Amino acid sequence: MSKIIFLGLAGGLGAISRYYISGLVQNYFNTTYPLGTAAVNLLGCLAFGFIWALLEDKLLLAPSLRLYVLTGFMGAFTTFSTFSFETANLVRYSQWFWAMTNLVGQNVLGISLIFFGMFLARIIK
Repeated sequence: MSKIIFLGLAGGLGAISRYYISGLVQNYFNTTYPLGTAAVNLLGCLAFGFIWALLEDKLLLAPSLRLYVLTGFMGAFTTFSTFSFETANLVRYSQWFWAMTNLVGQNVLGISLIFFGMFLARIIK
């Protein structure tokens, strides 16, 4: 049970961090482009790769922290970092077909499903 509580706390901190950083960037640059979201997603990718290397290669952090940091904090901060990491791993292991399927499929289907979800919500009476 404590694992779930710590995971939830880490996720809460990630969500709060996302909200704060995204808003800070968006307000600072005052643009209609979603720069705050882009900044969080890209920062999340950098942080995910950095933390992964610390956990895997350098062992500077205890492996048990992976769940809390990568799944909890980073998962709430940005799922884009996980998507990017998984795609990068497919490329790293020369799984080109699956890398492109993941990259194109999730983006195209994701955007399409946003519109489909909006359509479904509008036809409900």
